[in-house]
Amino acid sequence: MSQNELFQQLKHPNPYMRERAMVEIAENRDDTTIPNLMSVLGDEDVVYRRAAVKALGVIGADTVPPLVDALLNSDNVTVRGSAAKALAQVALNYPEGPFPAVGMQGLKTALDDLNPVVHIAAVMALGEIGEPALDILLDSLQTTDNVALAVSIANALASIGGDRAAATLTGLIDDESADPYVRETAVSALSRLEQVNSMKQR
Repeated sequence: MSQNELFQQLKHPNPYMRERAMVEIAENRDDTTIPNLMSVLGDEDVVYRRAAVKALGVIGADTVPPLVDALLNSDNVTVRGSAAKALAQVALNYPEGPFPAVGMQGLKTALDDLNPVVHIAAVMALGEIGEPALDILLDSLQTTDNVALAVSIANALASIGGDRAAATLTGLIDDESADPYVRETAVSALSRLEQVNSMKQR
């Protein structure tokens, strides 16, 4: 199948066909593949857009620099949000390798994006990167006055787990000056984290 036909398959109603097209696009890519996938990140067709996000994730590290560029410089909020989601997919597909530093830095900068679609997607991507992104998330949690951002970071800490995340959530719960909604989120996040930890110890 030509690349053009594979791109059409990304719109297919059957998820299996879309997944197969993603893998084929990644395996048979040329110099135009990444720019072509990037051009779909603002597409109004949600199925097509999500498939492009996933295909970029399947390709992996080579997509990170252009994704960061789009994340930080696009005027289109859909493109910025999709770029953050694609970075999360890279982390999801390649958990064993270190996540590219340029990607970490880009996501850190995107936490200050004024649009919640973007900064919440950036938190989710950092959560997917896990332990190596902990410092960025903890710094942001300490400095932000954005409640929605703080809530999504608290939830990301629960999925990352570990002692530092637990200590931070405990500190939030005990901090009477913290936003009540953030404290409430920290309570449920901490109980989730403890469940995960006890499962791991079995």
